[in-house]
Amino acid sequence: MKRLAAALFAFAAMCGGAQAAPSACDVLRGTVAQSPPGPVFLPSFPQAKDGSLHNTAFLYDNAVATVALVGCGDAKDAARIGDAMLVALAHDRYWRDGRLRNGYAAGHADNPVKLAGWWDKTQNRWVEDQYQVGSDTGNMAWAMLALLSLKKAKYRSGAIRIAHWVDTQFDARAPQGFMGGTFGDQPKPAVNRWKSTEHNTDLAAAFTQLAGVMKDQHWRDRAKISSAFVAAMWNTQCGCFDAGMAEDSKARNTTLALDAQIWPMLALAQNGSRRAAVLKILQQRFATDGGMAYSAQKDGVWTEGTLQAALFMALSGRSAQATALMAAAEKNRTHDGWYRAANKKTSTGFDLQTDLKQHRAYFPIPALAPLAWAALAQTGFNPFTGTRALP
Repeated sequence: MKRLAAALFAFAAMCGGAQAAPSACDVLRGTVAQSPPGPVFLPSFPQAKDGSLHNTAFLYDNAVATVALVGCGDAKDAARIGDAMLVALAHDRYWRDGRLRNGYAAGHADNPVKLAGWWDKTQNRWVEDQYQVGSDTGNMAWAMLALLSLKKAKYRSGAIRIAHWVDTQFDARAPQGFMGGTFGDQPKPAVNRWKSTEHNTDLAAAFTQLAGVMKDQHWRDRAKISSAFVAAMWNTQCGCFDAGMAEDSKARNTTLALDAQIWPMLALAQNGSRRAAVLKILQQRFATDGGMAYSAQKDGVWTEGTLQAALFMALSGRSAQATALMAAAEKNRTHDGWYRAANKKTSTGFDLQTDLKQHRAYFPIPALAPLAWAALAQTGFNPFTGTRALP
C-alpha cells in the first residue's frame, strides 16, 4: 500500500498537484450530476452525433463506472447506475430471465427500459445494433461486480438473477467454461458458442464475490470452473494467455489481446506465479508510445488498457511504471477531463460481429470506459476484488 500511495503521489505531483485537471472521480460525479434524476445509464460516447454509438450506454462501461464511483467513495452516485440495471432486469421489453442487454439508451431508465438505436435514412426505418441488443457473459459478469459493489440486498438479488442466467451458458465441452452469450434480438438470438479468456476471468471474479456474500458452494464451484478455464488458456510458448476457444471448442484462439493478459493478474490469485511472464509480454508485445496497444499490432495507444496496466503496475509495487503509463493516458485527455478511447483508430484484431468484413476498433473520441478506468487507477481500486490490492 505504501508503494501504491507513492505511485499516486508521484503522478499527482507530475500533473501539477492542485493545478492539475479535475480527477477522473470528479468528472464521473459531474457526469452523473448532469444526468436526469433517478436511475440512469451514462452515455458511453457522449460526443457521438449519429449511428450506432449515438446516445448508447454500453453495459460494460456503466458497470465499470459504477465500481469506479464506489472506489471514489461515492456509493450514492454509483447506486443510480445500479438502480438503472435493476430497472433493466425488471422491465426489459421481452426478457424476464435475468439477462441484461449489452447496451441501452443513455439517460433515465424508463419502464420499459429503452434500447439505443438510430434512424437509417437508406432503409427509412429505425435500426438497432444486433450486438447491443444481445447479452455477452462478460458484460453480465461486470454487471454482477457492479451490483455487488453496492453492498445492499436489492443489488445482491439483482446479481443473483444475472448469475442464474449466466449459468445457462455453461459449456461442458473441454476445457469447461462459460460461452460468449447471445448475439441479436428476441425471441431467438444466436448463441455464441466460443469461450473467452476475458469473459471467464470476469465471471471467476464475480462468482467469487457472490460466493463470499451468499456462502453458496454452487457459486464457488462456478468460480473454480471459470478460473480453471483461464488457467487452461495459458500458452507456455509465448508466456501469455490465448484469447479463448473457438466455436467448436477444439481450436484455440491465439489472438493476443491486452486485457486477456492484465485482467487475470488483477482478478485471480492463481496467476501470481505468472506475473513476471505477463510483465515481459506487456513490454515486448504491447508497449507503444509510452502506453499500451490493444493488440500486438501496436497500431495506437489504447487508453483504457493503458490505465488497466497502470493499475496493475501500481498494485504490483511498480510505481515508476505506473506513473509513466498514467502520464501516457493523460495525453489522450480532453479539455473537459474525459479521455479519448485511443490516440488514433486502433484495431483489436477481432471481427466486428455486425460486419465480419471489419475488425472491432477504438477511435480518438471521448469515452466512458477509459474515464472509469482512470478513476480506478487514480484511486488504486481493483474492480475485480473490491479492494486496493491484488487477489
